[in-house]
Amino acid sequence: MSGQLKEVRERIKSVINTQQITKAMKMVSAAKLRKAQMAIQQARPYSNKLTAMLRNVMRYVDNGDQLVYNRATEGLRPAVIIITSNRGLCGAYNSNIVKEAIHHIDTKYAQAVQSKSIRIIPIGKKAVDVLKRHYDPALLERKFLDLGERIEMDRVYEFATFLMDEFRSGNFDIIDVSYGRFRNAAVQIPETVQYLPVPPPKPMKEKKQNIVPNYTFEPDEDTLLTELIPAILKVQIHRFLLDNAASEHGARMTAMDKASENADELLKELRINYNKARQAAITTELSEIVAGAAALGS
Repeated sequence: MSGQLKEVRERIKSVINTQQITKAMKMVSAAKLRKAQMAIQQARPYSNKLTAMLRNVMRYVDNGDQLVYNRATEGLRPAVIIITSNRGLCGAYNSNIVKEAIHHIDTKYAQAVQSKSIRIIPIGKKAVDVLKRHYDPALLERKFLDLGERIEMDRVYEFATFLMDEFRSGNFDIIDVSYGRFRNAAVQIPETVQYLPVPPPKPMKEKKQNIVPNYTFEPDEDTLLTELIPAILKVQIHRFLLDNAASEHGARMTAMDKASENADELLKELRINYNKARQAAITTELSEIVAGAAALGS
């Protein structure tokens, strides 16, 4: 019986130590989330407006040099960017993104996977852990693996420039991005969007379809678009990374909060079991004492 009490005490101590860790991680993630959430809330309206403007302009411009970003594609040489975290302990967040990406690749680019003409660009070690078991490791481009850990503008723009150069040269004919879109601390939505070529704008209402915008470019169309389009595409990559960072911290904070609650429930159960075992041990000892006294009295 004493061995059982010792085992329960050790389990209680272990759960308390684990709970201290989960509470500390929750506080750290909450602090990081506030910063990341502020960053994405400030960047998202700016990025969305620039993206809408880019799609509208690309739809109506007539400039051969810049239409390369809007060219038709057959998806024979696709590249898929999969953004996850480097660390775990954030619930099903990473696995949901990777599942979404794998479903997208297997559904849309099965032929490219078979011919090994696809390039998969993971950002975050958790993506690599799954992808290298699902696809040929030679298809993985790991040069930008730690980009999501340190979201620095120089490195983000370097990555965006790499994508644009590969697309312009024809090494990639379509580029998609799988990431976790941040809604709030409890909800992160895995989704895959097309990055290049620039997708067309959403269809307008029927009564507005015949309206053709007349843009005035200053200085001239070629000079403006040469600077504007790459800048907007860089902002889009930055927004994807910020969205993913906020989603990661939100998911980890939620997971650690749930883990702390589960630890409370487990501690209650263990303490009840400990008290029952202790009472049983006391009862057994008393019975032995009474039995011994009775034997001496007789």
